[in-house]
Amino acid sequence: MRAVVQRVSRASVTVDGSITGQIETGLVVLLGVGQGDRESDAEWLAEKCVTLRVFNDAEGKMNLSLANVGGQMLVVSQFTLYGDCRKGRRPSFISAADPAQGNRLYEYFCECVRAQSIHVETGMFQAQMDVALNNDGPVTILLDSQKQF
Repeated sequence: MRAVVQRVSRASVTVDGSITGQIETGLVVLLGVGQGDRESDAEWLAEKCVTLRVFNDAEGKMNLSLANVGGQMLVVSQFTLYGDCRKGRRPSFISAADPAQGNRLYEYFCECVRAQSIHVETGMFQAQMDVALNNDGPVTILLDSQKQF
C-alpha cells in the first residue's frame, strides 16, 4: 500500500460538481492499494500517517503529529501510485489491486484512521475527482507499507 501524504492548510475533493470531502488543517493522503496488500498494510499505514511528525511545534520544528494538532485527513483513492513507467511511455497498472480489493482496503484504511480519533473525509472510489489543496510548507512525504521507499 502506498501513500503520498501532503500537509495542508485546507483541501477538498469534488465529484460531478459536488464536494464529497473537505478539511482544514491536516493531511491529504493519496492512497494506492497494490496486489497482495492486506489489512495489516492498511493498519500500519494508517498508524504511520496519524503519528507522522510533520507539523510545526512552537519553535517551528516539524515535531508534531496530526493527532497532536487536532488535524483532519482527506483520503483520496489513487491506483495510479502503482503505475510502472520503466518501459515505454504508457504506465502499466498491473501491480495495482483489483477494484474490489482496492475499495475494501481503502475503506479499511479510513476506518483505521477514524479509530485513532481523527476526522476523515474522503473522495469517491473509482470516480473522476477534482482535488484542490493548499500544500502547507510545502510538505510532501511518500510512504510504502512494503518499505520500498
